[in-house]
Amino acid sequence: MFIFPRRLASTAALVGLVSLGLTACGGTTKDSAQQGADPKASAAAPASADPNAPIKEGLKIAFLPKQINNPYETIVDKAGIEAAKEYKGEAKEVGPSDASASSQVSYINTLIQQRQDAILIAANDANAVCGPLKQAMSKGIKIVAYDSDAAKDCRNLFINQADSEEIGRSQVKMLADMIDSKGEIAILSATANATNQNAWIDFMKDELTKPEYKDMKLVKVAYGDDDDQKSFQETQGLLQAYPDLKGIISPTTVGISAAARYISGSKYKGKITLTGLGTPNQMREFVKDGTVQQFALWNPKDLGYLASYSAAALASGQITGAEGEKFTAGKLGEYTIGKDGEVILGAPFVFKADNIDEFDF
Repeated sequence: MFIFPRRLASTAALVGLVSLGLTACGGTTKDSAQQGADPKASAAAPASADPNAPIKEGLKIAFLPKQINNPYETIVDKAGIEAAKEYKGEAKEVGPSDASASSQVSYINTLIQQRQDAILIAANDANAVCGPLKQAMSKGIKIVAYDSDAAKDCRNLFINQADSEEIGRSQVKMLADMIDSKGEIAILSATANATNQNAWIDFMKDELTKPEYKDMKLVKVAYGDDDDQKSFQETQGLLQAYPDLKGIISPTTVGISAAARYISGSKYKGKITLTGLGTPNQMREFVKDGTVQQFALWNPKDLGYLASYSAAALASGQITGAEGEKFTAGKLGEYTIGKDGEVILGAPFVFKADNIDEFDF
C-alpha cells in the first residue's frame, strides 16, 4: 500500500477538499519590464536564479487544463487559484470543452495577447501545443506543465503528480494482486496522445514482461478520450469483445468512474476487477457496492497548489527551471527541481473500503 509522502497534506487536511476552479490573474510588472525589448533575445539570454527574491505581487497566471469540464482538473485548477491568493497573485482557468490534440492552441494564443506572467498547461498533446508555447516563452511568459507534460523545450517546468514509472508499475501490481496474476486484462485510457497516460502505459507494458506476470495478458488498450459517455461505451465494448477478460486498469478519473458505472449495473459486476486512478468522491459508491476493491490517486488539490507556487517562483526569478534549484511551495514546504525540469509531488495513495470515508475530494 502506498502512503502519502511527507510533503503531502495529512489525512485531516485532505478531508473537506472540493472541486475547485481558477480565477483570472492580473499583474503589471512584466509589461513594464519588457517595453522595447526584443522578446526572442531576452528568452535566449542565460537566466540566473535568485532564491532570495520575493514573490512578486500581482502576478497573472492562467491554468489551461485538458478540458474545462474535467472534474479532476477542476479540483487541481481551483486549488491553484486559491494558492495564488496567498502570494497576492491573480489566477484563472480557461480551456476547451474537448480534449483534442489542437484544442488548446487558440487559448494559448489568447493568453499570450493578455500578457500573462505564467501559463500552466495540462497538455492534450505534447507537440501540438509546442509552437504557441515557444512563442509565449519568447515573450517572457513562464510555462509550467502539470498533470500531462508538454515537450521539454516548450516549457520551463513539469509538475508531475507522481513518478511516472511508479504509477505505471503500481497499477499492474495492484491489479495482479486482486486477480492472482492470472487472466486477460485491458487498459481504458484517456486520449491516444496524452503524455502522462502514454508514459504510464509504457511502464505497465514493461512491468507485464516480468516473469511473475507470465499468466497475465494485455489484450487491448482502449481510449475513452476523457469523455464520460465514450468511456462508458468503450468499457461495454471491451467486455463484449473479450469474454474472458479478468481485469481493467483505467488510469484516468473520467474513465474509471464511467467504467465502474457500467460494470455496477451489468452482469459483469463481481466478475471483472476494475482499478486505476480516481477521486474518492467519484468512486465511493462503487467501492461500497463492491464494484471496485481499490484504486489510487494523489491529492489533486496539492498538485494545483504546487503548480501555482512553482509558476510564481519562476515568474519572480527565484528559480529558472534548472536541475537542483529549490523553492518553497507555501504549506507544502521545499521542493527540488529534478532532471529535465521535473518536480514530483509525491507517491500515490491507495483508497479502499476501510479508508475511503476519511477523504472528501
